[in-house]
Amino acid sequence: MKDDIRYMKLALKLAKKGAGWVNPNPMVGAVIVKDNTIIGRGYHEYFGGPHAEVNAINSCTKSTLEATLYINLEPCIHQGKTPPCAELIVKKGIRKVVIAMQDPNPRVKGKGIEYLENNKVIVETGLMEEEASLLNEMFIKFITTRKPFCLYKGAMTLDGKIASATGDSHWISGDSSRKLAHKLRHEYSAIMVGIGTVLKDNPKLDARRSRKISKDPLKVVVDSVARISLDSKVLTSNPQLTLIAVTKLADQAKLAEIKRTGAQVVVCPEKDEQVDLEYLMLALGMMDIDSVFLEGGGTLAFSAVRDKVVDKVMLFVAPKFIGGKKAPTILEGEGIRRISDAIPFHVSTLKMLKEDIVIEGYLSCLQES
Repeated sequence: MKDDIRYMKLALKLAKKGAGWVNPNPMVGAVIVKDNTIIGRGYHEYFGGPHAEVNAINSCTKSTLEATLYINLEPCIHQGKTPPCAELIVKKGIRKVVIAMQDPNPRVKGKGIEYLENNKVIVETGLMEEEASLLNEMFIKFITTRKPFCLYKGAMTLDGKIASATGDSHWISGDSSRKLAHKLRHEYSAIMVGIGTVLKDNPKLDARRSRKISKDPLKVVVDSVARISLDSKVLTSNPQLTLIAVTKLADQAKLAEIKRTGAQVVVCPEKDEQVDLEYLMLALGMMDIDSVFLEGGGTLAFSAVRDKVVDKVMLFVAPKFIGGKKAPTILEGEGIRRISDAIPFHVSTLKMLKEDIVIEGYLSCLQES
């Protein structure tokens, strides 16, 4: 059992290497063991590329006959962009497959395990299942609901401020926290901000990681009446990666100008004269956007939390105070009127990241999303 855990931990570690590259597919790692020796390993490296099982088998230094495969997700049995992995496992004579979790994809769920067992392969499931589910929480939410998994990231002081009363916010969080934020931008399929953030800071909303290749996310700007400037960096730098979400209140001539830059425009229904975020999330899901990294100001953040489109929250808390009645806070908007109606936040981890405190948690259980 101790060795089983060690091999599965390695499979999970390998799987993480696909973060940001395999979306909307899951992150999967595989380890092949024979005579208590690892003879092959691999992971799903990029969307459309060979699956983890294929890469692990191709890397083997010995015959896979009578070997054991450790994998964090049930092997597929359907023909997609790549051939069925379960069939390859049987063909290569692998005797046993240890699987962390069943694939929640309705096209696969249980079918890969059934195929292996019907072909005399020994199958064990459930080893490190909780860790495997957490690793692929984006995929699980998306594949079961067709809605993107949404992480809200906020940076604030100990008194909940995201800027001073003068609007100065550079920088609330430390350098390590900002580096982590850019890593997350790479891992998520889209980054979402409100128009207030774009008008104030004019960000590029790209993923910048030193000495590492990154994939820039789709840049989603929530802008109900199309106030965005055509000179904004999100429209002058890779505009094909920009989507402006508006309502019917937006000027049609302005929308035509935005489209001419190469950016996309999605017209959403109104909700209190603002973009209906639930509709926007459904629209993004139809575009195969499996995950949204929500940044920006307190107004959009409050609306997203209130409308239950946020699944997970990551707060970077700087050990400093700003004060001031007019200093913006992490959640603004109309606010919750009664304490009894406050939105619950379930803390999962609390840690120090050099100078900042990082709090992670969920607004609802993943299974209920």
